[in-house]
Amino acid sequence: MATKHSRAAARLMISPAVLLLLGWMIVPLAMTLYFSFQRYNLLMPGMEEFTGFTNYRFFLTDPAFFAALLHTLQLVLGVLVITIVGGVLLALLLDQPFWGQGIVRILVIAPFFVMPTVSALVWKNMFLNPVNGLFAHIAKFFGLQPYDFLAQAPLASIIGIVSWQWLPFATLILLTALQSLDQEQLEAAEMDGAGPMSRFTYIMLPHLARAITVVILIQTIFLLSVFAEILVTTNGGPGTASTNLTYLIYVQSLLQFDVGGGSAGGVVAIILANIVAIFLMRMIGKNLES
Repeated sequence: MATKHSRAAARLMISPAVLLLLGWMIVPLAMTLYFSFQRYNLLMPGMEEFTGFTNYRFFLTDPAFFAALLHTLQLVLGVLVITIVGGVLLALLLDQPFWGQGIVRILVIAPFFVMPTVSALVWKNMFLNPVNGLFAHIAKFFGLQPYDFLAQAPLASIIGIVSWQWLPFATLILLTALQSLDQEQLEAAEMDGAGPMSRFTYIMLPHLARAITVVILIQTIFLLSVFAEILVTTNGGPGTASTNLTYLIYVQSLLQFDVGGGSAGGVVAIILANIVAIFLMRMIGKNLES
């Protein structure tokens, strides 16, 4: 009886937080679904009408949608490759004993705590600026023509900026996993004549597989909604060369004032993100069971 009362009390105490969370999630989602079936343009107040799946049809048949979807996939895959490969290398380096190890770890992790807008502004004005940027000065020092990264390689530049932000996260997770590796296995393999590459391939990398899977899941969920870096640096351009799904929805809703079309795009983005998340969760489940 006491257990039932304690469970009831626990449910009662946690219910306000659960209701607030549900309201925070369900109300905006319900409004987005409602507006996605309406012809709702902010420039035509009072002209709303039900249009069914017209907004979805226009959004999914828009050539900009397929370009934005391709850019989203390129952005996610590019950042994942850079952060995982770089994270493994940095984790191996930081796992070695050396003087000033604590300071170096703090410096490596620090970029993750910088706001996306701030980091995008720093990269845009201090590094990638073709006139006064650091890379431009380096190019001039060697007698080369400065390269306008944001104009000539906008998507690659954004991938670099986002990778710089997420590399500390991957490094931290992989370093934690690497430090949980039994050192006796490495010592036994070394005594049996296994070289550094063999120890990494057959012992360290399989041990890091679960941590890498977790990094892929968490980063993918957040990378699908990258927005601030694009808004601050390229505004989706030149043209639509760096427009992803999130920025396309922003353009549709707030720059073209088409709330109905933007809401339909938001619903499509939510569905795609959930499909990816479910696939990755199943992949993690299989990895944990093995």
